Amino acid sequence: MAGIGIIQTDANTDAAVNLQRTEQAVHQAVHNGAQIICFQELFQYRYFCQTEDVEKFNLAEPVPGPTTDRLQKLASELHVVLVVSLFEERAPGIFHNTVAVIDADGRYIGKYRKMHIPDDPGYYEKFYFTPGDLGYRVFETKFGKIGTLICWDQWFPEAARLTCMMGAEILFYPTAIGWGSNQDQATNREQYQAWKTIQKAHAVANGVHVVAVNRVGVEGDVKFWGGSLVVNPFGSILFEAGDQPTTEVINIDLNQTSYYRRHWPFFRDRRIDSYQPITQRFSDENH
Repeated sequence: MAGIGIIQTDANTDAAVNLQRTEQAVHQAVHNGAQIICFQELFQYRYFCQTEDVEKFNLAEPVPGPTTDRLQKLASELHVVLVVSLFEERAPGIFHNTVAVIDADGRYIGKYRKMHIPDDPGYYEKFYFTPGDLGYRVFETKFGKIGTLICWDQWFPEAARLTCMMGAEILFYPTAIGWGSNQDQATNREQYQAWKTIQKAHAVANGVHVVAVNRVGVEGDVKFWGGSLVVNPFGSILFEAGDQPTTEVINIDLNQTSYYRRHWPFFRDRRIDSYQPITQRFSDENH
């Protein structure tokens, strides 16, 4: 069993306040049995990618760096694994949307850089983030072997599959997703259901638990819907948050991966000899 902690919160305009509030939530989650805790995407800031503003690059920091140093001490003190979403400055002019993983003894294990970068109204991430170049990553922690992907990555089955092929027992998705303020309610409902469906599909197709941690609150023209999820390998929702700040611990049985994969042996039956076209942008039968 593993105690999975999620911290879903609204963002203050002060990064120091957000960090302090998140640390308090970590203490609460550990008190309630959390062993692995996932933060929401870019947890220290309001979602700055709604506009293109060069001043926002000043928010970035090295990874590892000041924030990981501080959280390593917290992880060591509380004996908890932390999945931490950060704005990484790699070099002058090169920035990434990055997850750092800190083990329960306070060791910085490594990082994953977001591979799929969106560019839509209100989500101008290509202005800020260079696409990840570390590939898909899996981290061996005290409480399980985890894969870390980030937000827009969660719509791509290839990312989930490759991470699980590397041995991930749990997929974590730090997330920042919401509705535009002028969008109609029918579209809102449809998008939210699609978001839940894709998490469930990753869980079923790969026989693993999926954890998605979103933010809440209104920031600019976006209402972030929360709804953080924990899904089991058959696609059943074990926990679903509402649209308010929430710190929750959900116990999951990692032995279920073996159980579900024996009953639905998708990995056994994959026709890897037929998948070469997946590396093409598009397959046009007429050419």
